[in-house]
Amino acid sequence: MPRDPIVFESSRYGYILSTDRARLDPATVHRFLAADSYWARGMTLDQLQRALEHSLPIGVYAEDGTLAAFGRVVTDYAVFAYLRDVFTLPTHRGRGLACWLAKEIRNHPELAGVTSWVLATRDAHAVYEKAGYRPAPHPEYYMTVPKPDEAEPREP
Repeated sequence: MPRDPIVFESSRYGYILSTDRARLDPATVHRFLAADSYWARGMTLDQLQRALEHSLPIGVYAEDGTLAAFGRVVTDYAVFAYLRDVFTLPTHRGRGLACWLAKEIRNHPELAGVTSWVLATRDAHAVYEKAGYRPAPHPEYYMTVPKPDEAEPREP
């Protein structure tokens, strides 16, 4: 297993963004992703823990230390980073936390050389455009393996 990257922290309007794994509450993250997200509904806690072990988690914390927003980066720390699982808990919405997270994580010193950042969203394009993301210039170049429930039915 590769070593943990350095802890990166930033603050804004009483919130602290941190990549410190020790601060993260996986149970809170799991509750939201498994029940309230459209992209990870039904995710098991084991799946989340494995995902966290192999990515860079980002927590945004309120003044009382509780989780307000979350995201994680799947990256090689050299040229590619995929920002995913971003959410803001309902009591903290409307404060620009997801946009701040999406923009601020690019200031992490170990991600400074990354030139290819991607994310996927069904309904938050405006949030990520404010953070500098744009539609992929050549979407016809990209391919994916669909989730089993999204795969086209096979002919008999």
